[in-house]
Amino acid sequence: MSRYGYLIREGFRSITTHGFMSFASVTIIMACLIIMGSVSLLSLNIDALIKDLEDQNEIVVFVDESLNDEESARELQKNIEAIENISSAEFVSRDEAMDNFMSKYDEELMEGIDETVFRHRYIVHLTDIALMSQTKMELESLRGVAKVNAHLDYAQSFVTIRNVVSIVSLVLIVILVFVSFFIMSNTIKLATFGRREEIAIMKMVGAANGFIRLPFVVEGLVLGILGGGLAFLAEWGLYNLVTGRIVGSVTGALLNVVPFKSVALHVFIIYMAVGVLVGAFGGVNAIKNYLKV
Repeated sequence: MSRYGYLIREGFRSITTHGFMSFASVTIIMACLIIMGSVSLLSLNIDALIKDLEDQNEIVVFVDESLNDEESARELQKNIEAIENISSAEFVSRDEAMDNFMSKYDEELMEGIDETVFRHRYIVHLTDIALMSQTKMELESLRGVAKVNAHLDYAQSFVTIRNVVSIVSLVLIVILVFVSFFIMSNTIKLATFGRREEIAIMKMVGAANGFIRLPFVVEGLVLGILGGGLAFLAEWGLYNLVTGRIVGSVTGALLNVVPFKSVALHVFIIYMAVGVLVGAFGGVNAIKNYLKV
């Protein structure tokens, strides 16, 4: 136990002994994590924006004239909501439809028009607009449905945008992960380069590989934890700063920004996990070639 305690203390001591390289390693880890996190959070907000636009893309279901009275028209709601892809169906009577229509136009132009011109209808929202075409056909097959208005072109556009954003974000994140691992690993290697003679001497006097390696692993873990923790705090402040300005601007009224506190725990866990893995891997990998003496 005393030997392991000595090795762990050596790992911590080497951080302060090689202060500049330790600082460089932590800074590189922070920078890479912030870049990855920013791309991920941007993708999350774009996905949320597209989801809001999807929710506003409604289907209008017109009730057949054979169901003239409101009570009969309302009985159709349970059949509409029974369709799997429908999240909600709001009934709009012909009186409400007329009021909505008249509010958009000059009443003098609409003089002589009464509620009999309009039909009872349902405003329907879908769970997945990618299935809009299929859902439209299912609605049209229901007894009592006269017509279904669905913006299939808009729906397909939203689906295409969502898929493109998801693919591009995934590719960017994967590339950034590999680049970050490469940069951080090589930074730790550079920090170890100046201690190659020390490692060679320890190896020549009979020190085991594990004995030599452990302080570097401890050093890498500590640097990874520091980098991950500081990157999380920096990302938190940067995200709140940017989103605060967006919400305070004119575009803020049109955009719903995902609050950081709703994803803070996930971001913290991922940052710490990546920091620990990169630090440990970098510490082991950095001295691999120097152990071949």
